[in-house]
Amino acid sequence: MISKFNLYKLLPWAVTCIIITPILALIISAFSIDNSGSFQHLIDTVLIDYTFNTLLLILGVICLSFVLALPAAWFVACCEFPSRTVLQWAFMLPLAIPPYIVAIVYTDFLDFSGPVQQFLRSFMGWQQASDYYFPDIRTISGAVIVLSLTLYPYLYLLLRSAFLGQSGGLFQAARTLGLSPWSAFWRVSLPLSRSAIAVGLSLIAMETLGDFATVNYFAVSTLTTAVYDTWLELGSLTTAAKVSSFMLLGLVILITLENYSRRKQKIYQRSGATHTELRFVLQGWKKWGALSFSWGLLFAAFILPLCVLFYYAFHYFSESLNESLWQYTVNSLWLAVIVAFLALLVALIVNFYQRLSPGPLAKTCIRFTSLGYAVPGTVVAIGVLIPFTNIDLWLNQLLVEFGFSRVGLLFSGTLFILVTGYLVRFSAIAVGSIDSSLAQVSPSLDLASRTLGQNASQTIRRVNLPLIKKGLLSAFILVFIEAMKELPTALLLRPFNFETLATYVYQFVSDEMIEYAALPALLIVLMGLVPFIVVNRLLEKAS
Repeated sequence: MISKFNLYKLLPWAVTCIIITPILALIISAFSIDNSGSFQHLIDTVLIDYTFNTLLLILGVICLSFVLALPAAWFVACCEFPSRTVLQWAFMLPLAIPPYIVAIVYTDFLDFSGPVQQFLRSFMGWQQASDYYFPDIRTISGAVIVLSLTLYPYLYLLLRSAFLGQSGGLFQAARTLGLSPWSAFWRVSLPLSRSAIAVGLSLIAMETLGDFATVNYFAVSTLTTAVYDTWLELGSLTTAAKVSSFMLLGLVILITLENYSRRKQKIYQRSGATHTELRFVLQGWKKWGALSFSWGLLFAAFILPLCVLFYYAFHYFSESLNESLWQYTVNSLWLAVIVAFLALLVALIVNFYQRLSPGPLAKTCIRFTSLGYAVPGTVVAIGVLIPFTNIDLWLNQLLVEFGFSRVGLLFSGTLFILVTGYLVRFSAIAVGSIDSSLAQVSPSLDLASRTLGQNASQTIRRVNLPLIKKGLLSAFILVFIEAMKELPTALLLRPFNFETLATYVYQFVSDEMIEYAALPALLIVLMGLVPFIVVNRLLEKAS
């Protein structure tokens, strides 16, 4: 019989194996022989173009996101102007809106039949499209703009924390040495934030690489769309695995370069009471410039899309409100709750393993468990399909050999594989949240509990868990929000006749029916927005 001591060591590695098996299966499948010839066909025709589009898209999004996030973070962290306290949390609101929803809103708003071009034709007297030039939103440039508007908060959050953590004394020392405010910013504040910038841009690059709906709606062919097409249209799981492994290799190179570039960087700048807060009072044109940029960004990234969705949802409410909408809403809710609960369970298992047995093995366990979030949803889906499809085939063959009837797709054709794909994708969020919460609990509390006669499980239940309850709630809500928005994994792994709000919206988006997509899209936003505000309030109280 396995003792409790061995169980708490075996269970984390069992969970870790479940999380990393799809990634390992993907890599192994990539080296198998492609009998269909689909991968060679991709190499001979479009793979180079898809790769170039992917790189161009990632480069454009990280550059524009940097341009948007840097002033926003500096204004709310280091400047004083009207509505700053509102903007410091409002800048994070675009995270609640999936990029593909913003894409359909701006396409409808800026298209030939949209209000902008209608106003221009009416005001200028133009009669048809040939009378004037208006840029097409459904291009790679449009995809860059839309993705940047929805992804910049990743960098904003990290930069804001970095600027708040810097000592104002360093900036003031640079000023006394003759540097102008602009030079002091570029030569002191920005270099000190290099780590936050690198991590934030890496997150944005990963999210951009994993986006499917936006680039597909804008007819921009990337490696992500190649994975989707080769599996659903060509039916070649091996080819999809090869393309996915190519993307995975790119992610590994990106993360390695980011870590290597910061290998010697050590920054020690804040020490208790010596920390000096830096806050400039903006007046005159500087104040109005900061207000114009801040509220203009928030309007473009959140307020305008939300207003458009409300408009269409109100005018097409009776047509959109039907039994299917309620069913898909329930599907999304319970799926997100189950995934959030399981991700929380995984996070508790691996984090308390590290808490009880600190060392390289526990760190390796946590790193492996956190791999999934760095992998695009389409890649995770293909990785999950490979082992469970093979298990289904083996199981059915075994049953036939023993004289029993086939059971069909017991794993790969049910909700089991969809939940597994979500869990692989989002466990890292819960792991990171619990890890940061536990890091604030002093190990001396554990030692005190043990000296009072409490064993490890009692210490966890009576000491650790009550102290990290905000971290538990934050982890649950964050995974819930991401699961509600997730589209690529759901498109590839959902069983027949099972839809979520995300896939339901995508069907209308594909058919150019934004009017009917507005209400379910608004439900996704609102069900992500309310928990998002709760998490933000918790973080504000904890800071």
